Amino acid sequence: MAFSPRPGFRLALAATLLALLVVMLGAYTRLTHAGLGCPDWPGCYGFMGVPQSSEQLAHAERHFPDAPVEAEKGWNEMVHRYFAGSLGLLIALLALLAVRHRGLPGQPLKLPLLLLALVLLQAAFGMWTVTLKLWPQVVSAHLLGGFATLALLCLLSLRLSGAVPTWAGGSVRLRGLAALGLLALVGQIALGGWVSSNYAAMACTDLPTCHGQWWPATDFANGFHLAQQIGPNYLGGQLDSAARTAIHLSHRLGALLVALLLLTLAWRLWRGGLPRLAGLLLLALTLQVSLGIANVLLHLPLPVAVAHNLGGAALLLVLVAINYRLRPAPAPVSVGLRLVVRGNCDLPRL
Repeated sequence: MAFSPRPGFRLALAATLLALLVVMLGAYTRLTHAGLGCPDWPGCYGFMGVPQSSEQLAHAERHFPDAPVEAEKGWNEMVHRYFAGSLGLLIALLALLAVRHRGLPGQPLKLPLLLLALVLLQAAFGMWTVTLKLWPQVVSAHLLGGFATLALLCLLSLRLSGAVPTWAGGSVRLRGLAALGLLALVGQIALGGWVSSNYAAMACTDLPTCHGQWWPATDFANGFHLAQQIGPNYLGGQLDSAARTAIHLSHRLGALLVALLLLTLAWRLWRGGLPRLAGLLLLALTLQVSLGIANVLLHLPLPVAVAHNLGGAALLLVLVAINYRLRPAPAPVSVGLRLVVRGNCDLPRL
């Protein structure tokens, strides 16, 4: 592909890397049970950082008697907020640049503005995550919003790179398969978020069976009761074993289906003359499946669990890149047609 970077490309690339870091920090915050490390938002016990001095600790005890200060958890939460806030500023700057350069050919405008709206919504979900005491619906939506921000920033970086598809081997079926793979992965990420927000990662501790059975006792009705009422506090989860088992098994079955679909996509990419993309997809998929298996067999060690979240993000980025690469090549512009305006010659858009 030919490259001709547009204004904001490096900034979009930096924002994409920062979004990847924010996803990792969000996973670390959840997995260390630090989602309520600060009982208020956007500060922490009324301060911009975790209370440390005796006066600050006394203030926290007076105003939040039911939430004693745990410095480590508080800092885990605040570091995530600091980086997420920095990402929001970068996205706002990208939106301003897009408005400023909106007259340039090929300059995206709607995508940066959509990202700005999304990051504002993410801030609201971050607040509700705390004020609604880790309500699973909000926690899962917040996780999905983070992954959506990452994917859209990746797409913006690709568009600002000026990369023009020149591969002529694409077919409607292959593009459809790639789009289906992306949608299936998004669904699997949503399931993973539901597993995490309901503390169901260790509902099954053996493989390939669960509790030594191929189909143990499950409660899908309660496990996926999306209209459940807001409770007082969801830290640690409120579902019983059968409901958590249903959630865990759904994630396993989803992983199997997504893996089969992406393996098919990788084979089709290789057959279609894109071996590098096929190899990259296989590498990301193998890594992610291996980390998922390790989480179960090693009983969810923190580094592996965080890496599993990063693996899902990496797989998402690969599929975004594949779908972008498979776009139809732009129609050639006839050089015989020119529009002359006050001495300036520009090719008209056809």
